[in-house]
Amino acid sequence: MYPPEPWHLRGQMYLSVFLIPMRAVPPLPETLGATVRPVSFGGRAAVGAAWVDYQPGGVLHYRELLSAVLTHERGRPRVSITDIWVDSVASREGGRRLWGIPKEIAELRIDADEELVDASAALPEGGAIGSALVRLKRQVPGRFPLGFTVAQALGGQVKRTPVRGRGGLRMSGAGWRVDPAGPLGYLAGRRPVVSVAVTDFWLVFGRTAEDRAAARPRP
Repeated sequence: MYPPEPWHLRGQMYLSVFLIPMRAVPPLPETLGATVRPVSFGGRAAVGAAWVDYQPGGVLHYRELLSAVLTHERGRPRVSITDIWVDSVASREGGRRLWGIPKEIAELRIDADEELVDASAALPEGGAIGSALVRLKRQVPGRFPLGFTVAQALGGQVKRTPVRGRGGLRMSGAGWRVDPAGPLGYLAGRRPVVSVAVTDFWLVFGRTAEDRAAARPRP
């Protein structure tokens, strides 16, 4: 039902970073919470919320809304996804089974032109998750490397998944409208400290054959 690891993906991402009180951060699964901790910025956690349009040219094309917290594992930075919705069953099943990413199905809309992005998400049974209006500003010259490690709970253990790629960068301004009673209620009424668009990106999500070979114990 889904492609094998790694996934080669292409598309556009519209990311906003919020600083929220530690007490408002969604709890991590017990296995994960015993290994990683949210990074503290004066008692606040950095939460990234993003709309992603995965486009043809990758192994799957679909839309996504996610929220993730910046964590650390003994000082090593990690990204832990707490809430995520997609409009692809293959993406949901692969994300859950390969990497422990808690994907759910939602009705997602991402309409974009050269200056404006209008996005919204709703639960299949009804009820809004949230929406955003993103105004795209100046393009930063060049293309930039992307690299981080996703840490999730899978099968009673912590699954660490490398993500790497490259993309353009465009400064943005974003207004989020989140249902206070919905699953992203912890972001309701909050303004992002920074918003950017990662344009025409490519990503390799997961371990390649070379990664797995390098990780094997040497005789």
